[in-house]
Amino acid sequence: MAVEPLSQKEIEDRLAELPGWSVDGDRLTRTYRLGSHFAAAALVVHIAGIQDELDHHSDLTLGYNTVSLGVNTHSAGGVLTEMDFSLARKVEDIAPGHGAH
Repeated sequence: MAVEPLSQKEIEDRLAELPGWSVDGDRLTRTYRLGSHFAAAALVVHIAGIQDELDHHSDLTLGYNTVSLGVNTHSAGGVLTEMDFSLARKVEDIAPGHGAH
């Protein structure tokens, strides 16, 4: 089954449900701040597990006390699809448990 690109309206509607997330070029992005480097590293590991579950992976960057994600769907030509927003929602669900904001 082919993955379909989202329209601009669909992207805007989904972004409205994900405060803190934005579109930068052709990627859905977010940076989280955490209380420590260890907390940030733990969030990265948790996100990596979710990405493996979904078989959909973002660029994930660990800073001292930050975690940044950038994602699009390569199999759809590097555009935004429902897969990207599904990943973002799952990350949003677990991030507060790590103290991320």
